[in-house]
Amino acid sequence: MPHSPDCGSEKARRLALGLAALIVVTAIAVAAVMRSPGPPVDPVRSGPVENAIKELDLIRPSQPKPAEDFAVPTPHGRTFRLSEQRGKIVFINFWATWCPPCREEMPALERLYERTKHTGVEMLAISVDADPASITPFLGEQPFTFTVGLDPKMSVANTYGVRGLPASFIVDREGNLAAIAFGPRAWDSPASQTLIGGLGR
Repeated sequence: MPHSPDCGSEKARRLALGLAALIVVTAIAVAAVMRSPGPPVDPVRSGPVENAIKELDLIRPSQPKPAEDFAVPTPHGRTFRLSEQRGKIVFINFWATWCPPCREEMPALERLYERTKHTGVEMLAISVDADPASITPFLGEQPFTFTVGLDPKMSVANTYGVRGLPASFIVDREGNLAAIAFGPRAWDSPASQTLIGGLGR
């Protein structure tokens, strides 16, 4: 029995509508993929923080690495324990009174601390002087407000792989090493404040 013209027209119309619907669905899917934001970008490992790390010539661990916990006494008879600072950015600096670059760097550390401590930054300057009493005259000449720790046997310094002074380690709020510096840096520079501010977000 021959098909009527109306039947053929109906089939053609349905085919056209089906193709149109397929085209629309495909277009929507492609648009959704193109608008997809992709993996979230870690602001700490991009943008201003990375630029500051490059400007300061710091070492950046390629993967999050927990900082080794430690406890050091202070000249005032207290104990500073790293694990108790979780939730803060901790700036650790190893130094000695017999190290001229260390002594020259410390005023810049004080300025950085004064500018950032209100954001939840803790600064610890660990002396590796063999005789802890030898740092008293130096500290008496300098109005430092950050915490000073004592490591006369260099047990903490060895744990952190310190082979020269000064050496600095910045620990983020999660307790991971965020940046490392061997040698002095301009810690009172805008790049340093950008780094600390970025890690604090």
